[in-house]
Amino acid sequence: MSTAIEIILVDDDADLRRATQQTLELAGFAVRAFSNAAAMLSETTAETRGIVVTDIRMPGMDGLQLFSRLKAIDADLPVILITGHGDIQMAVQALQDGAYDFIAKPFAADRLVQSVRRAAEKRRLVLENRALRQMAESAGDDLPLIGQTPAMERLRATLRQIADTDVDVLVAGETGSGKEVVATLLHRWGRRRSGQFVALNCGALPETVIESELFGHEPGAFTGAQKKRIGRIEHAGGGTLFLDEIESMPLATQVKMLRVLEMREVMPLGTNEVRPIDLRVVAAAKVDLGDPSQRGSFREDLYFRLNVVTISIPPLRERRGDIPLLFSHFLHRAAQRFRRDVPDLPAFVHHHLMSHDWPGNVRELAHYAERTVLGLAEDAAAPIRDDTPPGLSLPDRMEHHEAALIRQALADNAGDVRRTIEALGIPRKTFYDKLQRHQISRTDYEA
Repeated sequence: MSTAIEIILVDDDADLRRATQQTLELAGFAVRAFSNAAAMLSETTAETRGIVVTDIRMPGMDGLQLFSRLKAIDADLPVILITGHGDIQMAVQALQDGAYDFIAKPFAADRLVQSVRRAAEKRRLVLENRALRQMAESAGDDLPLIGQTPAMERLRATLRQIADTDVDVLVAGETGSGKEVVATLLHRWGRRRSGQFVALNCGALPETVIESELFGHEPGAFTGAQKKRIGRIEHAGGGTLFLDEIESMPLATQVKMLRVLEMREVMPLGTNEVRPIDLRVVAAAKVDLGDPSQRGSFREDLYFRLNVVTISIPPLRERRGDIPLLFSHFLHRAAQRFRRDVPDLPAFVHHHLMSHDWPGNVRELAHYAERTVLGLAEDAAAPIRDDTPPGLSLPDRMEHHEAALIRQALADNAGDVRRTIEALGIPRKTFYDKLQRHQISRTDYEA
């Protein structure tokens, strides 16, 4: 999706029109100039990717009449009025009616450029939000898989094609790329949508718990099993079971899971009763299970059983054209969540969006949008600030900095332990040890 915003200039004074056009072009804008309002109107629609700068005093249709006509075409189209001294009262009334700004003659070039820049940013966000709504309406869902690059178009088409089948699916993608979104859409767009969508992260549960979670258990099956529990597999009957980070599933559990996939039956812990099940399994992995060097201890036969259909989600760095659209969505969502206005974006934010590799993919982009709304996004090119108290020794300064990094990771991940540990790259036990040492309460950061 193109993000370029052009400036539509309307002025019957040829000399002033040329001077204004040159000022805007020197500021980096693309400009289309018209000598009268009628000619400009003939080329304007609700999807015009631009803003309008128009003089008020013109023969035929004047600037106020033009503004009224443009408002009827698209109420969100920013219109900047150029006024003479005698037109200021009329311009103030136009502002109350919805005009974006008025600039009195004679005006400094910077005054015009700054107003145009703000209006162009507003127009860009409006058009991107419209694109988001159109995508949601066409998909029949709530903003699924936002993106208009060919890779995302192909991904949505593939999901539509296989959603109504009962084939098990393996979803491959990096951390934060949207694997659970893909699994959810396979469920919602298919015939199993009336059933349960049951998700389980295989990497988030200890080996001693995961089998009970998956297969369920009878009373007395093990110490502490006081009552019957329906497992996730059985609970997903008639619907979809999503197994995230399946590469983390313990080997013993993999053997039992293979039987579930082949026989479509489950045997809860503590009983010999075999229960038939009807479900679809969608598994996700953040490594390439087809590569033996990455597969590790994951069973080859289980991989081949899951690998009937494999869907690969492209990382964000391979579809940079979707970043502005995604960021706009997350920015507005964050502004609504934090009850703040959508901020004007400084130049370093635009630069970071398109130059950063986004190793955390869509999840990282969403967190960056939240920091931007809160005014916490920092210029990566700016000098690093040292906020440690003065007079500390080097070891104490390192401790202070480590605590700050942990707090930032908790804030970025809304207190979620698994994601925070993943972002920090440390073992779970080390993480909890550091929380205790720095007297950090994880619950303070929960969403």
